[in-house]
Amino acid sequence: MPGPKDLDPSSSPRALLGAELRHAREKAGLSQEELGRRLFVSGSFIGQLEAGTRRMQAEYARMLDEVLGTEDFFTRNCAAAARSKYPEHFAQAAEAEEVATAIRQYAPLLIPGLLQTPAYARAVCRAYQPTAPKEEIDRLVTARTERARILDDPTEPLLWAVIDEAALRRVTGGRAVMAEALHHLAGLAGSGRAIVQVLPFDAGAHAAMQGAIKLMDFEDAPPLVYFEGVGTGRLEDDPAVVRHQRFTYELLTACALSPEKSLALIEAMAQDYAYEEHP
Repeated sequence: MPGPKDLDPSSSPRALLGAELRHAREKAGLSQEELGRRLFVSGSFIGQLEAGTRRMQAEYARMLDEVLGTEDFFTRNCAAAARSKYPEHFAQAAEAEEVATAIRQYAPLLIPGLLQTPAYARAVCRAYQPTAPKEEIDRLVTARTERARILDDPTEPLLWAVIDEAALRRVTGGRAVMAEALHHLAGLAGSGRAIVQVLPFDAGAHAAMQGAIKLMDFEDAPPLVYFEGVGTGRLEDDPAVVRHQRFTYELLTACALSPEKSLALIEAMAQDYAYEEHP
């Protein structure tokens, strides 16, 4: 089994903590499982901290300093690693996206953030915070747009999105915004940068009617699933939970239109929005 890849400590405070944690653990002669037992967590949890897929919390930083004899290194640097440009409930998921090798997502109500245009993102952020200052909305839109830079790599991560037809039918930001958003979505799907399937209304009842799903796979850490609600979010690494949600996602792909038919539908809807805006 290949060993974990080296992280670039200069890329982020989180990467620095992960690299230093791995160094300190190995220097102490402990496996991930042995260190996990001393912190009352799983070995996979330690692996996620080292790989940068999970943010280090202050309580664990303090315990790591005690167990590994690193004085107050992790405690001092934990606060810097915790700073994020994303909302608190979503920060860990956004950071995990950056190092994921594959992202599979079901979006029931809106186009996924990684596939949004700035205008669409602005309409969504404004709907979430109708009284927020323009500067705050600008900051949120910039952060969401910058997330999509992970798609600049032509091969990684694999991005596979199942989007409910409801998300494409809801006129978010106006018809011109929707036309641009769907043209952008079709472009990503048509170029092969993302696999996109539409779950049509006539698919009827399906396995994920209770909400969105985001599954993330990593090279050096166990997979995660992210659950999101209104102003809330939760990362879960329990193997049974991840396995069940992966099965749910597979059921969705079976019910959805094929990528080819989905692309044709998205392109047709984009043209309809554009025509209705400028008949």
